Amino acid sequence: MAFFSWLSEWSSKRSSWLVLLLTATALEAAALIFQHVQGYAPCVMCIYQRNAIFGILLAGLLVLIANTMITRLIGYLGWITSAVWGLILAREHLDIITTASPFIPCEIEPRFPEFMPLHEWIPQVFQATGFCNDDSWQFMGWGMAQWMIVVFSLYILTFAVVFTTRIWMAKRP
Repeated sequence: MAFFSWLSEWSSKRSSWLVLLLTATALEAAALIFQHVQGYAPCVMCIYQRNAIFGILLAGLLVLIANTMITRLIGYLGWITSAVWGLILAREHLDIITTASPFIPCEIEPRFPEFMPLHEWIPQVFQATGFCNDDSWQFMGWGMAQWMIVVFSLYILTFAVVFTTRIWMAKRP
């Protein structure tokens, strides 16, 4: 019970949101290292998953800038929305990789809103130059899409524990 009380209290502090921000920043840095140092070209699905991680990063940043109940609620919403969206994308990416079809159901260029063409503004980060069915990077027998399923699942699980604890402890007398 003490752990849940501590977790509920800590989740309202900036330091917990800093951890969220730092984990997402580390993943973004890793993606850029894979791309620019190790030479793995990101595909459209990789770029979309990168955007989902950016959503989590921004959720943490928002609460670091202004830690209020409203910004925490927006942060929670951004966190879970981005994590679920990322999980859906990672599963779809894995389906593309494991499908035996010679036709790759993957766009060549990311489809960002016309008012925000990130792949044109910052091509070093958001331009897709790889193929979605390329699964050349492996770690412990799993490819990038499989590891991203793990990453997004952990973000969702962490959200569920933190948010449920927060609500549960708020209802206690």
